[in-house]
This record gives sequence, C-alpha cells and structure tokens, in this order.
Amino acid sequence: MAEWKLVIHGGAGVIERERLTAAADGAIRESLGRALEAGSATLAAGGSALDAVERTACLLEDDPHFNAGRGSVFTYQGSNEMDAAIMDGRDRSAGAVAGVTATRNPVSLARAVMERSPHVFLAREGADAFSREQGLEQAGPEWFATAERRRQLEMMLQSEDYFDAELKYGTIGAVAVDARGHVAAATSTGGLTGKRWARIGDTPVIGAGTYADDRAGAVSATGAGEYFIRAGVAHEICARIRLLGEGAQQAADAVIAEIGALGGSGGIILVTPAGDAIFSFNTPGMYRGLASASGRKVAIYADEGAL
Repeated sequence: MAEWKLVIHGGAGVIERERLTAAADGAIRESLGRALEAGSATLAAGGSALDAVERTACLLEDDPHFNAGRGSVFTYQGSNEMDAAIMDGRDRSAGAVAGVTATRNPVSLARAVMERSPHVFLAREGADAFSREQGLEQAGPEWFATAERRRQLEMMLQSEDYFDAELKYGTIGAVAVDARGHVAAATSTGGLTGKRWARIGDTPVIGAGTYADDRAGAVSATGAGEYFIRAGVAHEICARIRLLGEGAQQAADAVIAEIGALGGSGGIILVTPAGDAIFSFNTPGMYRGLASASGRKVAIYADEGAL
C-alpha cells in the first residue's frame, strides 16, 4: 500500500502580509486546515482519491473566504456563475460544468456529469437543468452572495480599470493520491470579478486547469485562466512527467515559468502516484495545504517555502 497524500489550494495572486489582517490570516489558515482534515479522514479510512478531492472541494466551496460556491465573485451583471471540474486518474474519466447558478456544490455537479451522463462538459442552463434532474442540492442567490464580493463588484463598476485589479485568483482545488496509488483532481471557481459575455476560465477545461492520470499525476491550477488554457498547463505538466521522465517539481516549475514568459501568473498543486506532493507558483502568495499520515500543514505566503 502506498502512502496517501492530499494537497489543496484556495487561490493564488497578490497575497501579501500587509494585505491581510491577522484575523483574516488566521481564519483562512483555519479554513484550509478544516478542508485538509475532511479529505484526510476519507483517505486515512482507505477511501478513494476521487471521494477525497470531492469532499475537500465541497468544504472549500461552502467557505465564503474563497471564490468558489458560496463566496463566488459577481459577474458584471451582478450574478454568480460558477465553474468546476473533477477527474479520476484511474481511467481519465472527467466531468466539468461552466456558468452554473444554483447548485450548492458545483464540484459535485461535475462529478454527476462524469458518472451519470454520457458527456464530459455541460454549461449554463443545461447544466442547471441536469443538476435539478439529478436531485443535487440547490441553493438560491442569497446563499452564494456575500457582502465582500458585492463590494468588490461595486468598486469595479466605479472604475473602468479596476477589472480584477487585486489580482487574487480565488479558485479552490484539491489533488490526492490514495493508499492504492490512484490519483484524482478537483477544481472549482466563481471566476473573475466583473466577468462578462459568459467568460469561462481554465478551471473546468480538462487539461488546462484540471487533469488526473495515474501514469503521471493529478494537477489543479489557479491563476490567469486565459494563459493556463493557452498552455494546457495541467496536461502539459503530466505529459512532461510521463513522456520526458521529468520529476514532479521540475515539470511543474517549467510550465509555470512558461506561463510567466507568456505574461501570466498563478500556480498549481500536484501529486503523483509515487507520492510526490508539490506546489509551484509565480505569485507573492497562494493559499495552500498538504496532508499525509504524518500530519497537516498550511501556508499562505511565498516566503513560507515548501510544505
């Protein structure tokens, strides 16, 4: 039996000590710790990586500190439109949704698409209808909306150049390797503050923001989605591991460097069937955490180093 590991992120960007109060810093670390505890319980009991990443992602979606599920940012029109994806490394099954508006946990809807439909990717009204048909828990606009996200939208509307000026990419994600050596990945987001024209980022794009393959690893990304789509980040990292024989950190760092060269920013989390668990990001911070049978650790700022 292999050693199980769970890695999570709650977004990357201009996350610096002077931008977070001590209370906010502590609350976010506590939230990351709770998510790790939930996913760890599944893995420690012999559960699958797939169940662990879904359970972990659901807790992060329910936490208003993060831009996913409850606490998702507002679109230009003042609504919440959420994207999510999940992938099983055992057979590369995948499910994804974009622009959903009423499913309490979009990552669970993505799993339903994977397991209960003949498709991989559903969007907007169709995805919402499928969610209702499958009996998934629904929630009204008041569940997803928070005062802080409303404030951010109002600031953007008052300034033409505000669009995502805080440069915090609030995607949440989880990747895991279970005791049988199988990997899985899950990612969820509310997108960018003030997004227009039904914009979709990398989160639900299989191979860009989310990917899992037992032959290489499982990746969840957060960052400037347009760049991550163009580079096919999650698949590219796995391809470098599988085809070039690169180590996990080497492959991840190379692809994040490529994103930087293109002008983008963000980061990824990665686990491999062999038990590697790494982070790579080119931003001042990334909400992140790691759990294994040896214990749990969380971090926020770049200078906290590897976990």
